[in-house]
Amino acid sequence: MGDYPTGSTNATAGGPGVTGRHARSAGNGVSPSSYEEPPIGGGGALPKKARFSMETGFRGLSVSAGAMVLVIIVAIAIFLIAKAVPALRDNTVNFFSYEQWFPNDAQPKFGIAAIAFGTVLSSVIALIVAVPIALGIALFLSHYAPKRLANPLGFVIDLLAAVPSVVFGLWGRDVFAQPVQDFSLWLNKYFSWIPLFGGDGPFGRSILLGSLVLAIMVLPIVTSLSREVFQQTPGMNEEAALALGATKWEMIRTAVLPYGKPGVIAAVMLGLGRALGETIALALTLGTVFSISFNLIQVGGNSIAANIANTFGEANDTGRGALIASGLVLFAITLVVNMAARAIIYRRREFRDAAA
Repeated sequence: MGDYPTGSTNATAGGPGVTGRHARSAGNGVSPSSYEEPPIGGGGALPKKARFSMETGFRGLSVSAGAMVLVIIVAIAIFLIAKAVPALRDNTVNFFSYEQWFPNDAQPKFGIAAIAFGTVLSSVIALIVAVPIALGIALFLSHYAPKRLANPLGFVIDLLAAVPSVVFGLWGRDVFAQPVQDFSLWLNKYFSWIPLFGGDGPFGRSILLGSLVLAIMVLPIVTSLSREVFQQTPGMNEEAALALGATKWEMIRTAVLPYGKPGVIAAVMLGLGRALGETIALALTLGTVFSISFNLIQVGGNSIAANIANTFGEANDTGRGALIASGLVLFAITLVVNMAARAIIYRRREFRDAAA
């Protein structure tokens, strides 16, 4: 047939590329060692990864921001401890069990028991009042109200969250105090056999008044966050529940509430943090009495933040150190509450992911 070169099945045959076998057969004209086979799959055409990119820059910025938050928290704790230690050394009573507050005396005597109790009690009562109402409003806005009504109402609720606390405090002291006093008299008349509503008066600036004002302040926060969480429920879950014959409330109970429970817990804990740290509103509505009592309607009650606002102006060096020590206790309470909230949310999320 003649000496004809056989056809090559290589796609590069006849082109500018020369394989190593052809180079060896060509003699010394082409060096096989100087030729590199192209990578399989064409990966050599992809650009090399840059040392710095927007992704790495954003990751570094995020890590730096997170680390900065931790640094600020540690710095605050160190500052509070350093300022509180001298006053605690001068204290002549037990700081954690003593109820009265006399840090400006020649023999300083002050304790955190009464004001820490008032802080926790008023915050818990505020959540008991606010959370059911907030969840009802959130469900109404997200699943029952028409959009032309839900959007304006949601906007108004978001605006209420931005009202300064001093406005709520002045309103509670000058306007809301009288209705609460009348309500306290009614509770005392018909339910005085319950220790919470007993006593002979006087009634007015009490734990009940401060807690109701706190509930009104916390209500917009919990409502707004819960509404956003309920609106994120997958539509397929709701449609599946309705397709199985569930009523609208059964659909909410079986599809919406379980899905939004971690978000609702986060909203409640955020509201609790707002209530624990509230200052001016409680300073204007509580009775500033240093005592531990579960009576809600008699004049009394105090909190750590309100005590700081009321007594800081007349405090000496030891008094300011004592107030900073009480602030350190409030800082610790808030930190514990936030850590508990995170643990609950992560536990619910892991349970939900495992169930899915």
